[in-house]
Amino acid sequence: MFQHKHPYQPFLFPEATKLIVGTLPPPRFTTGDLKPEDVDFCYGSKNGQLWPILDKIFDLGLKYETTEFAAQQRKNFLVQHKIGVCDIVASAERHKVDASDLGMQNITLRNILGYLEEYPNVHTLLFTGGNSKNGPEYFFRKHLKANNVALKVVSNIVPRIHAFTHPKTRKQFRTVSLTAPSGAANRAVGSLDLYKKLKTENPDFNTVDFRVMQYREFF
Repeated sequence: MFQHKHPYQPFLFPEATKLIVGTLPPPRFTTGDLKPEDVDFCYGSKNGQLWPILDKIFDLGLKYETTEFAAQQRKNFLVQHKIGVCDIVASAERHKVDASDLGMQNITLRNILGYLEEYPNVHTLLFTGGNSKNGPEYFFRKHLKANNVALKVVSNIVPRIHAFTHPKTRKQFRTVSLTAPSGAANRAVGSLDLYKKLKTENPDFNTVDFRVMQYREFF
């Protein structure tokens, strides 16, 4: 059984107003067996799309390499735009050593509500995926349920938006369930009516373009 522990502490700071919330990076980030184009930081997998999407939106000129410079580029961007990262899974066990969310077992979650209490300027959580099993919204719902908190629908159109009230501070928060920045989600993107419409209008339009369009509004 592989013990898949999150390799990074939450990237949080007092000025943060938004939090990116995912699950776990691929197991090689836990073992330290990074590939040359991986970046040793949150969402640094060479196969991941979050940083390429943000790179296109903000024209960041990011490096995709295992260097401190590449990691620092991303940290500088997050601080400048007041965006933190606090993935919800602290650890999980796996029979098969891969990055599948469904493969996670015996999962330990981070106390997101506790972090929201500690960093009071945060008002929005940006989930890198929806409510499918073992996705970030799915786990956050479990976390809220354990604390007797309800997640209320604000908009049921992708990306779905919800709201909740912190049980201690009574502060209102918004959550946005973005289309996952992974190749595995491309089939779901392709089935969306809006994507089909845009693809028909412009045959060169692709799934990354769709995410760039979607993410731009919330970042």
